[in-house]
Amino acid sequence: MQVYGIESFYQHAIFIIMTHESIDKLNHAQRERLAFIDFCLEYYGAVARADLVQQFQTGLASCSRDLTLYRELAPDNAELVHQTKQYVRTDSFTPLFAHDAEQALNQLMQGHGASLQGDKSQVCFDAVRLTQPKQSIVAALMRAIHNNQAIQCRYHSLSSGAGNRTIVPHAIINNGHRWHVRAFDRKTNSFRDFVCSRFAKIEGSATSPKTGESASYDNAWNTVLQLEIGVHPQIKHPKAIELDYEMTQGHLDIEVRSALVGYLLTQWNVDCSKEGSLNASQYQLHLKNTDVLSGLESTELLPGFNQ
Repeated sequence: MQVYGIESFYQHAIFIIMTHESIDKLNHAQRERLAFIDFCLEYYGAVARADLVQQFQTGLASCSRDLTLYRELAPDNAELVHQTKQYVRTDSFTPLFAHDAEQALNQLMQGHGASLQGDKSQVCFDAVRLTQPKQSIVAALMRAIHNNQAIQCRYHSLSSGAGNRTIVPHAIINNGHRWHVRAFDRKTNSFRDFVCSRFAKIEGSATSPKTGESASYDNAWNTVLQLEIGVHPQIKHPKAIELDYEMTQGHLDIEVRSALVGYLLTQWNVDCSKEGSLNASQYQLHLKNTDVLSGLESTELLPGFNQ
């Protein structure tokens, strides 16, 4: 399990709400460590003394006491696997802490665990979000990714409605508006993106992936494209846009996975027409090397492509 030092842990904190009265009597440091144990069990499916040692730079004896205390507070949440010396999440797991799904996702993107802090900032705000995936869904997907497992789920699709699927997830992505999971779909026998908020249920049963279902076989995910983005040719005063995006000599060169190109270009309203023919009042950016889009999985949503 990848964990980080105490400095990073505080710097990228998750705000949590305690749901167990006995926890109020503990000091801050103890609650912090219990939150980390709870987070690891929920999102990674396991935790070991070594994870606590690495995260908090404490001794093994202290970590053992923390794990013992956690099991006293939540005896049905974890069981010790002696062969691996890990405490593994049980099917009857009930979180001791209410981990905010959005903040948990931000932590997971950085590879960090949970943290206990004060109230949310009153002077620094994120954009208003209209959708947010359920915490239990995100946790189940992350456990499957972390443990390299296929999972059964019920998913609501725009094209086919509700249905049962077996998928092998390997990455969770924020497209700027909502969260998706990249996974191999056994129904269509292909790698696809699924909107996290459209999962109605994820079954607890899991199996190992078959040949061809792991991330290493996802060609669109593993192919990296070079995009050259410039100011839209209809903009009269391009310097303002160049400053916005810290462009060098009028363009911005970025690398992006082929599977994510559509999200990036749509989110930032990049005109993908060859000559930059879309209205510059809506599309301030223009993709200069539109030829790189040929052969993408899906191009119908790219602004102006093939125009």
